[in-house]
Amino acid sequence: MNQASHPWTLYGIELTSRFLLGTAGYPSPQVLAQSIAESGTQIVTVGLKRTLGSGAGDNGFIAIIQGAVRERGARLLPNTAGCRTAREAVTLAQMARELYGTAWIKLEVIGDEHTLQPDPWGTVEAAAELVRDGFQVFPYCTDDLVTCQRLLDVGCEVLMPWGAPIGSGQGLINPFALRTLRARLPGVPLIVDAGIGAPSHAAQAMELGMDAVLLNSAVSQAVDPVRMARAFGQAVEAGRGAFEAGVMAPQSMAVASTPVSGQPFLIG
Repeated sequence: MNQASHPWTLYGIELTSRFLLGTAGYPSPQVLAQSIAESGTQIVTVGLKRTLGSGAGDNGFIAIIQGAVRERGARLLPNTAGCRTAREAVTLAQMARELYGTAWIKLEVIGDEHTLQPDPWGTVEAAAELVRDGFQVFPYCTDDLVTCQRLLDVGCEVLMPWGAPIGSGQGLINPFALRTLRARLPGVPLIVDAGIGAPSHAAQAMELGMDAVLLNSAVSQAVDPVRMARAFGQAVEAGRGAFEAGVMAPQSMAVASTPVSGQPFLIG
């Protein structure tokens, strides 16, 4: 099992894994269940629109997800993927709470069809209403500091800034913005969500001091999703360990790793 160096908390729940895994697009329910197990994740996301997608009833996917989550002892994080307005997202969140019996909700309000960039105004509006209604909100947002501060102002205790557009696999397109968020919001759990395409991207996010990484397509669309899930779990753990150990600062010029003068040598 992949575990972080130290436990951490989300809305009062203590966790050891810092890898959150999505459930869409896997080649089979068996591969999905095996990927969840190999990832070491303790939080699994699921989109309500997807689970009820083709008709008016349960298509069986809900039971598959709940079974895999129970087996892992993980927590379910429903999301409002596919919503374009605050009202639609709030309604879907209420349905998710009724169906899954959890106050946790990953909030998505998409504002642009091309980039799938979240709508900052709609996200803040929906988050405020959901917090008032007793939800514990995980808002998907950009890496804009002011938007993040507004989400905290309305009661969110966790932020999920993107690394890059959803499903793009570009990695971290603006590390400077993520560093700024970490510096300006030191006590806030920050989970990089969207755009992660390779384990190295996940490790980079963790080395920057992010608290966790959420991804889906990079695992579900891999040639071998189970092995990829394991690789991502290891990368997240390694990146966090590096951050806690203290990643060396880059230098603008060469610095000899073995000085030839001015340094004492101990000979035993």
